[in-house]
Amino acid sequence: MIDAVAIALIMLGLVFFIAGSVGLLRLPDLHSRLHALTKADNLGLGLLVAGVALLERSVVEALQLLLVWLLVLAASAASAHLIAQHARPRGESE
Repeated sequence: MIDAVAIALIMLGLVFFIAGSVGLLRLPDLHSRLHALTKADNLGLGLLVAGVALLERSVVEALQLLLVWLLVLAASAASAHLIAQHARPRGESE
């Protein structure tokens, strides 16, 4: 049962990664693309981490995966903020 939940979480995470990638390619401007990438990919990575943590069945490795996810959350938020701030004064929208 746990394996089925883990595989479902991993597959759902992959769906969010694909949705973020499609958003990157299809959305019209920089800020929309940043939104799609940061939101969908961070949620996708969280679901992927949860699924892999369930498969590992080790608390230490689950905490390591959680730490990686938290670091990626912080890095993607900071980088998206910097990109958006850099594009704003110059008036670039794409």
